[in-house]
Amino acid sequence: MKAIEASGTAVGVRCKDGVILGVEKLLVAKMLVEGSGRRIAAVDEHVGAATSGLHPDARQLVNRARDESRSYRSQFGESIPPRTLADRLGGFTHVTTLYGSVRPFGASLLLAGYDVEAKSPELYCVEPSGMSLRYFATAIGKGARAAKTDLEKHKVFDMTVAEALGHVAKILHGVHDDAKDKPFELELGWICEASGWKYASVPKEVKEAAEGWAKRKIEEEEMGEDEDDDE
Repeated sequence: MKAIEASGTAVGVRCKDGVILGVEKLLVAKMLVEGSGRRIAAVDEHVGAATSGLHPDARQLVNRARDESRSYRSQFGESIPPRTLADRLGGFTHVTTLYGSVRPFGASLLLAGYDVEAKSPELYCVEPSGMSLRYFATAIGKGARAAKTDLEKHKVFDMTVAEALGHVAKILHGVHDDAKDKPFELELGWICEASGWKYASVPKEVKEAAEGWAKRKIEEEEMGEDEDDDE
């Protein structure tokens, strides 16, 4: 049950100048070491993945993505295109739905990648059914519906990476229910000019600035609602 409890919301946004991954990683214990059980991982130098669902299943999907990436590089001598990697993962997850001797994966995965030939950042979602689709922005996990609404409402995909970071943090804080959910740790990763078009975790100071902006905006909105109620 703890694996299920640890499943938070994950958000991906393909911006005008890069792609962002963000995860609400619920903390299952107060004594958990910071950074343990990460929900965002590097797959290859040009691809990162964010997961939601059963943590052991998610880890296997990430490992499979790494295997596919290494195999492609060994066979063709170049980085695997994000589209090809997403298609291969979709096929892998779909196979588990065809036989009674195995169960489908209890996790979904967001792939953020940079297509070297097209020189374009890309975002894909791979679902347990085997469905693999390309998105401008999407979300997976328990708060996916509310997160998708905010992504569309604010048109985060039309922003630059620098502008969108705060909004991604705000969305993840907004879908978190302090009364019902465990505390969480915000994880952010990106592929953009600042990272040399390679996948990297967002620097700590940049993440803290984005998270601070998000919290201030949420407080301002809540104060505005309170004033409207008083009237």
